[in-house]
Amino acid sequence: MTRGYSLEQDLRLLVNNPKYSDIEIICEDEKKLHGCRAILAARSEVFDRLLYNGMKESYEKEISIPKINSIGMEILLEYMYTGSIKEEFLTKDNMIEIFYAADYFQLTELQNFVMKTFKNTLEKNSIENYSPELLSKFAEKFPLTENNIFLNLLIEAVAIIPLDTIEFGRLSIKGLQYLLSCTYEKKKPFATPEYEVFRYSAILAAKQVSNEAYKTLMERLPTLDQVEQLENLVQIDSINKFIINHQEIAKELEPLIKFIDFIRIKGRVLANVIEPLELISANIITDIYRQKAILNKSDSNDIRGIPMLTYSNYVWDELEFGSKLIIEDNKKVVYAPNDLNSWQNVRAKILLENNGIFEWDVIVEKVCANAWVGVCSSENFNYEFFAGNQPTGWVLGNDGSICNSGKWLSYCPSFGDGTRITVHIDLNKRTCSFTVNGKKYREVSEWNNLSPKLYPVVSLRYPGRSRIQPHFKNG
Repeated sequence: MTRGYSLEQDLRLLVNNPKYSDIEIICEDEKKLHGCRAILAARSEVFDRLLYNGMKESYEKEISIPKINSIGMEILLEYMYTGSIKEEFLTKDNMIEIFYAADYFQLTELQNFVMKTFKNTLEKNSIENYSPELLSKFAEKFPLTENNIFLNLLIEAVAIIPLDTIEFGRLSIKGLQYLLSCTYEKKKPFATPEYEVFRYSAILAAKQVSNEAYKTLMERLPTLDQVEQLENLVQIDSINKFIINHQEIAKELEPLIKFIDFIRIKGRVLANVIEPLELISANIITDIYRQKAILNKSDSNDIRGIPMLTYSNYVWDELEFGSKLIIEDNKKVVYAPNDLNSWQNVRAKILLENNGIFEWDVIVEKVCANAWVGVCSSENFNYEFFAGNQPTGWVLGNDGSICNSGKWLSYCPSFGDGTRITVHIDLNKRTCSFTVNGKKYREVSEWNNLSPKLYPVVSLRYPGRSRIQPHFKNG
């Protein structure tokens, strides 16, 4: 491109260009980048103080920035020279580094851009939620402070993911510490029962010790479902007495213990599952029993913060679905096999009733002709036939039409693979509306026959595939 037509393009030519630079920046990974003193100082007061302070940095050809690596610094330079960076340049691998660099050099607008990009990414791609990795990276770069807006965004994003669905290795010990600290005794949505908080913490601590310790604890520390299925917990006691390296595991677990609310864990589970592990000191265990006795606290509320008590019900119901549909991924995903050429339906477990207001998301991972999302009533509903042709099915299709009782209406533009649909049901007014990829559309006034008791439903045929999850507003 000929110079002189675009200031941004012309300035981009200067980024990390030794020809037009008079200072070398040595980064954390010891790589050198080239910069222009005047531009850097004009764009950042921090650089101004570093480069024009009358000290040796004012005259030397090099300056060391030991806390920022070259990847983050190069993107920072592009922003400082041109005033913008492309959203696609921000990834889970560099987002925290760039935010840290922006914070270090007091570039507020760049910080805001990083946070906005994170929220947009989460909104557009709910299937791949990489907030656990970002929280782990954040914990390594920043101190724990509750007034950091980006930290709060990350905490909110991770808190609504059940810990037992986060693979070990995605969330670090320090990242988990930040999560538990920022949600401890706070009124924030949280998806994980407190026993599973302890289980995840203990296994993650064991993973830091050795693979053998990790495998042993994985085998011997039961899930909450397994605990609840066992009538006699004494048998768990007998296998948990022989946890290897328990002292080393206890040391790794120590930073997390004070942020686990053991009062919310049932007494018999404490006595028969947790105490025999010998991962928690006898003094702490005794104090927990004392508090439970004094407070006489019920075991029923086993989730901290604002318990997402219906979270487990935002799954597809394996008793209420078409004969050929296949449910997988802990009942969150349903798909049609290649021999299913007509629409079948599946409903979710959660019942919508009692004049409530309900919202949930369906990710249309793979469309078919057409993929349908909406609600149904249990009365006279047939799971083997298209929901929209039935009087007790109300659905939106990926061609942008809505349908009930075989009546088709245009509603919104068509959509494709990866679309997130939020369904809004207000049983106070008996209305339904949809948000498609972040854009909310009108209430469906034509649906004046909604049942007072409804279930989330999807209709699909091959190659259709849909995922259900709760809906939470971001920021």
